[in-house]
Amino acid sequence: MDFTSISGRGLVLLGCGKMGSALLQGWLAGGLNPAAVHVIDPNPSDWVQAQGVHINQPLPDSPAVVLIAVKPQMMGAALPRLQSYGGGGTLFVSVAAGTLISAYEAVLGAATPIVRTMPNTPAAVGRGITAICGNAHATPADLDMAQALMSAVGQVVRLEGEHQMDAVTAVSGSGPAYVFHLIEALAAAGAAQGLGADLAMQLARATVTGAGELAHQAPESAAQLRINVTSPGGTTAAALEVLMNPETGFPPLLRRAVQAAADRGRELGK
Repeated sequence: MDFTSISGRGLVLLGCGKMGSALLQGWLAGGLNPAAVHVIDPNPSDWVQAQGVHINQPLPDSPAVVLIAVKPQMMGAALPRLQSYGGGGTLFVSVAAGTLISAYEAVLGAATPIVRTMPNTPAAVGRGITAICGNAHATPADLDMAQALMSAVGQVVRLEGEHQMDAVTAVSGSGPAYVFHLIEALAAAGAAQGLGADLAMQLARATVTGAGELAHQAPESAAQLRINVTSPGGTTAAALEVLMNPETGFPPLLRRAVQAAADRGRELGK
């Protein structure tokens, strides 16, 4: 990533918890000068304090980017102190779930370039995926900058517009929890078949993470990978008859789950 504009004007990171720290770690590993980063956080971790960045110190007059990584419930108190940066000179990038672009525009001004993003928790290990979209004043260069910044923690995709963000939240934002619950449920099912609880959990975790890595690396589609494991009339086929049932299996269950998450996202955004 080219950090030239940031190095010259600075980057303000509002909030440096798990997501903010993961991003900061990626930026520094990518060559960003720590002296260009200004962190605002009431309780910075020992790791953050050891990185050589500015912490809770006077901010630059016109930073290139302000990245907002505080929890949505803290937004009301945190955002007004950055109001002077609104108006067009500074790009605002938000990783706060559920906060609409219009909420930022109400505080910062409609002429402020704003990019809203939705990362997910695998960002903590550099394997996240982030969806981004900008407001009317976010230029192609602004979107490129946001994409470069979020690439520090994984893949980045661009949306047609903010109207797709609730669906993204329901699939990839909340999705890791669905996978973690799959591990729990698979381990419980193994225990019900006579395995010890610890062994069942070890098998379930390794199976899900291994299959995920195979899906990541293999050129085949997910459907083909499933077919590759499934011998006609075998044990996998017997299980898939249950899991792929169009009325009681995974497909209708996940449709309902994703629908519920998307609906809740729309409610929270009102």
